[in-house]
Amino acid sequence: MLLIGVNRSPFTRRVAITLNIYGVPYEQRALSGFGDREAIRASNPLGRIPALMLDSGEVRVDSNAIIDHLDEAYGRNRPLTPRDGADRRSVLKVAAMMMGACEKCLHAAYEGNHRPPEKVHQPWIDDCMAQAAHTLAAIEAMIDARRPYLPLDRLTQADVTAVVAERLARARGIDTDAHMPRLRALTSRLAEQPFFQVTEP
Repeated sequence: MLLIGVNRSPFTRRVAITLNIYGVPYEQRALSGFGDREAIRASNPLGRIPALMLDSGEVRVDSNAIIDHLDEAYGRNRPLTPRDGADRRSVLKVAAMMMGACEKCLHAAYEGNHRPPEKVHQPWIDDCMAQAAHTLAAIEAMIDARRPYLPLDRLTQADVTAVVAERLARARGIDTDAHMPRLRALTSRLAEQPFFQVTEP
């Protein structure tokens, strides 16, 4: 199995973490969505990461679709995203919010890093970062500090996305230590586990 993409991408990293949690052996080709666009298009016509090439040669694209496949193929009786019911909806909600926060952080980064300086629109950057911060604050409000995970009493895709989103938000200047201390404590503890450490960008 071949994972295409760099772990600086939270979308690629969440797939890498999921593969590690499930104990799936894989190789990784560290291609960037910007610097290696043509090479990536060989696997994904959109030129986006991640892509996952299965042992059969079939290629899966988009982190949500890839993770859905991994849950079905390797999750057995305890997939990281529960198969149905209220637990599934709660995990999907947190994962969607966290990946949405990642998208906003990346939009802000792209605006600042990929436009000519005279065309950078700071209000757009500020709005993106405010949306990300509000989302993380909403997740912060869901966390019970007495529980080891969110939102269930076991590791789920909600926790995986929380780790990658909090790290990206902090790198983009959101002070999670000051404003989201429960989220910071949760993700710091999880990030110490080998599943997460081996994917650290």
